[in-house]
Amino acid sequence: MLKDLLPNLGKQTYIMGILNLTADSFSGDGLLQQGEPLRAALEQARAFASEGAQILDIGAESTRPGARPVPAGQELERLLPVLNALREELPDIILSVDTTKAAVAEEALRAGAHIINDVWGLRADPLMGQTAAGHNAGLVLMHNRSTPQNAALDTSLGGRYVDVAYDDVCAEVADGLRQSVEIAREAGVRDGQIMLDPGIGFGKTTAQNLRLLKELEYFKTLGFPLLLGVSRKSFIGYTLNLPPEERLEGSLAANAYGILHGADILRVHDVRQTARLAKMLDAIRFA
Repeated sequence: MLKDLLPNLGKQTYIMGILNLTADSFSGDGLLQQGEPLRAALEQARAFASEGAQILDIGAESTRPGARPVPAGQELERLLPVLNALREELPDIILSVDTTKAAVAEEALRAGAHIINDVWGLRADPLMGQTAAGHNAGLVLMHNRSTPQNAALDTSLGGRYVDVAYDDVCAEVADGLRQSVEIAREAGVRDGQIMLDPGIGFGKTTAQNLRLLKELEYFKTLGFPLLLGVSRKSFIGYTLNLPPEERLEGSLAANAYGILHGADILRVHDVRQTARLAKMLDAIRFA
């Protein structure tokens, strides 16, 4: 249950550091680009833990616009050595696995993962909910309306989504999240396992992403902790006209707004800077 993993929810902002076991991450931090990905992952994990991350989110399949799927076997070949090593080296850190496949989630949870982060909110694999329920694992349910035909690529600013139709983006995202919660409940997942993510960057235009962030408090009415993933994303890049490697200040601004409007967990690439930001804001909020 989340209260056991994250006992200070609502009293502290938790930092989730991103470990990308891919070669094609939109943010340029894919660890498979390096000669020894296991060693690189452990070094990054140690650094993130020392800089203030309480959670590591490990993903072995890129979710950038236009990315190709990775077979479950290949995903596990990337994930399991890192999970096994992290359980030994950093036994106190919480491990989340970013996957949409129940078979991958099952093996990851057996290897010691605590949380499954499903970017399709249980819509991609009908067995994912049962898997999370069977292990009493934390479960992130994210809203996603990504389609290849709406993905657009700029050589300097990267991928984004265009011409995505919503009548009311906040209401429709909230409805989608409620549906994911019902799917989870029907699979045996308890409410105390669930976190919600409005899915900023996933099947939304720049303007829609900005609106979701602006109205973040609206999603607190759903009654679950909120995970916010805005780090280095395209809506920041297209707002500031900056490539992923120059989006630190924009990411910090978006995360600061998120903390002040209901975010409980921040999923980030720049752990040291974001952890300091969160610590200062928490000190002010809870003084």
